[in-house]
Amino acid sequence: MPAPRRTRLTPDQRRAQLLRLGRELLATRTLDELSVDELAERAGISRGLMFHYFKSKQGFQRAVVEAACADFLERTAPDTALEPFVRLRAVLGAFVDYVLDHRATYVSLVRGAASADATVRELVDGARGTQAARLLAGCAEFGLDDSPTLRAAARAWVVFAEETVIAWQDPEEDRGRLAEFLERTLMAVLACVDPAAETLSRA
Repeated sequence: MPAPRRTRLTPDQRRAQLLRLGRELLATRTLDELSVDELAERAGISRGLMFHYFKSKQGFQRAVVEAACADFLERTAPDTALEPFVRLRAVLGAFVDYVLDHRATYVSLVRGAASADATVRELVDGARGTQAARLLAGCAEFGLDDSPTLRAAARAWVVFAEETVIAWQDPEEDRGRLAEFLERTLMAVLACVDPAAETLSRA
């Protein structure tokens, strides 16, 4: 019986395949442990062709992180057609689901960024900044005044939310309860910054 013919991929398809495989590998190893040789073997290509697409191991790491961050931000993007509080709760639910469903990969990203190169750190930090900016946009809709304290609190809460969901021990336990906890902590933080936010928690 003849061997199955290998599908020839376009350059864009091949690059997308390599990034997908790289993100899958992050579920079982740290960012620094991503192996160009292993990835090339899994993709059925030569090591040299890997470097054609990514130039270096660091370039490959950066591309994987960029793709992972883009996927995370897309899946947790707020739906502007929803009312502000409904939108917030939908985002928190999506955030909880994403991190718990991709926990190992997410941990590799946020933990590995501390030891990775500067560009990788900037990508992960940029994703956090986007989350904080989305939160601040919601605060403006809630009628809270922008301030340096509010911006700092929003950024700090994003990191707190990250660590809280990562530390959640049972992904199958009621995820809604975890999302509600995040909502309560957010409202408490906002109330510390602006007393007007105290009424929001009763909405």
